[in-house]
Amino acid sequence: MKTKYLDLLAEKYDSEEKVVTEIINLEAILHLPKGTEHFVSDLHGEYHAFQHVLRNGSGKVKEKIMDIFKDKMTAQEINEFATLVYYPEDKIKLIKSKLTNKEELHDWYQKVICDMITLIPYASSKYTRSKLRKALPEQFVFVIEELLYKSDKYSNKKTYYEQILEQIITLGQSDKLITGLAYTIQRLIVDHLHVVGDIYDRGPDPDKIMDTLINYHSLDIQWGNHDVLWLGAYAGSKVCLANIIRICARYNNLDIIEDAYGINLRPLLTLAEKYYDDNPAFRPKEHKDRPLSGHEALQITKIHQAIAMIQFKLESPIIKRRDFFNMEDRLVLEKIDYEKNEITVYGKTYPLENTCFATMVPSDPAKLLAEEEEVINKLLVSVQHSEKLARHMKFLMKKGNLYLPYNGNLLIHGCIPLNEDGELEQMEIEGKVYKGRALLDLFESYLRYAFSHREETDDLATDMVWYLWTGEYSSLFGKRAMTTFERYFIKDKASHKEVKNHYYYLRENEEVCRRILEEFDLDPDHGHIINGHTPVKEVEGENPIKANSKMIVIDGGFSKAYQSTTGIAGYTLLYNSFGMQLVAHQHFNSKDEVIHNGADVLSVRRVVDKEMERKKVGETNVGKELQQEISMLKKLMEYRYMH
Repeated sequence: MKTKYLDLLAEKYDSEEKVVTEIINLEAILHLPKGTEHFVSDLHGEYHAFQHVLRNGSGKVKEKIMDIFKDKMTAQEINEFATLVYYPEDKIKLIKSKLTNKEELHDWYQKVICDMITLIPYASSKYTRSKLRKALPEQFVFVIEELLYKSDKYSNKKTYYEQILEQIITLGQSDKLITGLAYTIQRLIVDHLHVVGDIYDRGPDPDKIMDTLINYHSLDIQWGNHDVLWLGAYAGSKVCLANIIRICARYNNLDIIEDAYGINLRPLLTLAEKYYDDNPAFRPKEHKDRPLSGHEALQITKIHQAIAMIQFKLESPIIKRRDFFNMEDRLVLEKIDYEKNEITVYGKTYPLENTCFATMVPSDPAKLLAEEEEVINKLLVSVQHSEKLARHMKFLMKKGNLYLPYNGNLLIHGCIPLNEDGELEQMEIEGKVYKGRALLDLFESYLRYAFSHREETDDLATDMVWYLWTGEYSSLFGKRAMTTFERYFIKDKASHKEVKNHYYYLRENEEVCRRILEEFDLDPDHGHIINGHTPVKEVEGENPIKANSKMIVIDGGFSKAYQSTTGIAGYTLLYNSFGMQLVAHQHFNSKDEVIHNGADVLSVRRVVDKEMERKKVGETNVGKELQQEISMLKKLMEYRYMH
């Protein structure tokens, strides 16, 4: 196999000189400063806020502009220029509406193009010329490189450079060039993006976020519990699908199902209209930017009840056939006294309110009516035949993992299940005990199997995907039980409480975090755990930097549903060759406000960790890959050219 690989390599590097040149290139790259990593988490469909954070690099774009132009531009000019880099198409349109005089517009074009050509070398100073070239707009590579590397030491080319700029403007290419340069700057400032879970649910546009990620130059994803729910539905889990539709109904986001992904909800609506009426517990959450008519709200309320009851029925057979899930307490439909309209859960009896049990057969409460079965089957077929959803789910699977060790840090959305002593919690699956990294690896293997065998709908792998959403030892759920049923039907809020895994208390402890890092073969002296999933209540004084900087929690509330609780609009993390900075963002109002008023989202930075020596590419995951390439090229030298 090695010989065959070397033969293939020799086809690409078909001379000794080419091999030597590539070795020199790769060895030199190892000594460049590492690129900037950008960490985001818990986006929850908030496309516009995410777009802004992505475009401004969590404030890094403006920082670079200020470094270069602080003595040449006023604060207002810096804001205007930064906004142009973030939203070039919109800003150009606004400027052109104001500068109706051709000469003024001509002068503006000249200045802006020159300013961008000045900024690009600074933004790309850590990269090779080859990497910069790949980031440039393809149709303007020649022109930009001439302007970037211009040298007029002997005064022979002054008019040559002036003429390039003049012709760009005269030929009407300025808008396209400026737009291309703006996106180049955005791309250069962030080398790699980490999405630490939960792209889906609650917010209105997860599909637009997915389209953005598919076109992003370099990224990875650590699946969140909501992402796994969508993967599970596409993989054939009817109960995951029911959960998705229920959550979309709850948050008035059914447009994602119908309009974005083309999934027909008409059969579900027909069922809902037949059996359900208005019910205050199932009314959708109101959005001021998405108002509903009374008729629309009533329709969603009925759909919400219909799919919730299908979900509860679908859970029961899974719990019964997988006794090692240890979820007998969640057989809630069997714990109802239908005559007294009360339920006994966890040893306490509660009266039920806002019930919607019209499709329930008390003697066999988990039994789906023929109509319900037909509806969920049709929905599953529709989901698995949605071209757009297939594209998004395949990308999510390709770029995603449950966890990722990267550049010495552990990226994980939820938790590593721990007991009260801080030891790894054990789960027995089919007679074998798993914990820590081995448990997460097994969870992921089941998810990948279910995804690649979508026709198998009631197998262990598919059931395991649902367990990841709701199970006690799931690294994504991190609680003892999900009390969805109680929240709908029991007034006493004590019954709603979901007890968190001990991880969420013990992650404040440095020693516990160090042991977790060691479990994943990471250096506890230099590594960090980067976590999402649980909103940090900064408004109450909670610190997102925990355990002497070993733990960094970056879910600060992108989701508007959480912002009253968190007091901010999300955390992001930046990690460059000098160290780590945590960025706290204020509420994002609108793109228009940024474009018209230069009102960038205020961000506050805190240094998490400062590198004693500037970190180089050779010390990163990318560096390890390059070193393997160098090793193979040296073997090729010996194999082909040194005998």
